[in-house]
Amino acid sequence: MGAAGAAALLAAGLAAPAHAAQEAAAEPTIALSAGHLSGAVGAIGDPGVTVDIAQEGMPAAFLKVDVLSSSNPAVAGPGDVRIDRTRHGDRELTVRPRAQGYTDLTLRVTGRGGKTATATLSYAASARVGGNAFSTRYLTGSADSSAAVDVGGGYALVADDETNVLRLYDRSRSGAPVKTWDLGPALGIKKEADIEAAARVGDTVYWTGSLGNNKDGKYKAERNTVFTTRLTGTGAATEVVFGSAYKGLREDLIAWDTANGNRYGFAAGTAAGKIPKSIDGFNVEGLEFAPGSTTTAYLGFRAPLAPAVPGGKALVVPVTNIDQVVAGAAKPVFGEPVEMDLGGLAIRDIRKNAADQYLILAGSWAADDNSDPYALYQWDGVPAHAPVKRADLPTTDPGGWEAVVSVPDLRVPGARVQLITDSGSADLYGDGTEAKDLDHPEWKKSRSGWFMLGPMRGGSR
Repeated sequence: MGAAGAAALLAAGLAAPAHAAQEAAAEPTIALSAGHLSGAVGAIGDPGVTVDIAQEGMPAAFLKVDVLSSSNPAVAGPGDVRIDRTRHGDRELTVRPRAQGYTDLTLRVTGRGGKTATATLSYAASARVGGNAFSTRYLTGSADSSAAVDVGGGYALVADDETNVLRLYDRSRSGAPVKTWDLGPALGIKKEADIEAAARVGDTVYWTGSLGNNKDGKYKAERNTVFTTRLTGTGAATEVVFGSAYKGLREDLIAWDTANGNRYGFAAGTAAGKIPKSIDGFNVEGLEFAPGSTTTAYLGFRAPLAPAVPGGKALVVPVTNIDQVVAGAAKPVFGEPVEMDLGGLAIRDIRKNAADQYLILAGSWAADDNSDPYALYQWDGVPAHAPVKRADLPTTDPGGWEAVVSVPDLRVPGARVQLITDSGSADLYGDGTEAKDLDHPEWKKSRSGWFMLGPMRGGSR
């Protein structure tokens, strides 16, 4: 058709102007898999968000996504954002922050006809931490991690002491849990059980609350809880089923100690107004089974020390029939307590491997800022044998070391162990807000790190 013919069609209204196709283009859309994201300065493998983009009649791969602006470029500017294409044509966004703090990143998608749409990602960056960045990961969704159990396949089940939720994490990656289970309804409680420790026997995991008063010295019945869950599957396919619970172990321990001359002061340590994290308080933070046993559980105490003076020993009380106790079939029977020299530190976790090699995570009994010493001790689980220090742990970064995920073969030179922090009281982002009080779960996080154990020098093996 010549120019004269086209002009005739236009005159007759049979052809639209060239710009009409652009005007008819649909508006593009942009959506984020999460509206909030956390990272860390200098971190390796920080989590990202998926940017879902679309425009009618246009393949997603042909749409353009860029960062339009940052509200705080000192934390992260447009040039600190990486946007990669996914197999499905969407985008994966990650941030390499420059400094601790917050910023809002405005993202823009541009489609056919030059039409655009925007979305905002609220980003928070925690400060650089010491140590090897390649061995540091961040578990988001909770800042108060308090106990962990290896479930195989590179995954761990993690509890926190502020909720009754169990979370399944990939141990090698930073980011949100793969799955979660809220056990509050099964336990019949609405407030937290203050889960502080766990131990696994076969497919059964035993969990215990702290059994102590709350931080204000008030008795809260929910904390007096020991319960079981059953695991099916492994790794990412792990599933959790509630088992049974016992809610009287605190009273049983007090009665046992009273009958034995108030040896450890449990009655006074649980009295109204008594803060649990004091040298003569009452607070359980370790749980593991005795060597070769599926019924005798070691309760490890953060408080009291024995005796309850600076430099006192850490306390372990065996429960010889924990399986029957939690099943509701018998009252607890307590074995001879174990007092161990951890250099004046208390038990923050205790974990063993299949060869009955134990690691004790030792830390202060105090409710401090986590700057007090932390250390790892090796033990063979025999009460008459002394534990031996294998490593001192760093204390300059936010969060207290709280959980041992699993124990490697401690006879292998250079054996490495993964630990997790409770960062609930930490000011992660430099604004004075404790992590447990942050508004968004994506900003709450605990830190995990791998540590090499030093050589064994005498003592228990």
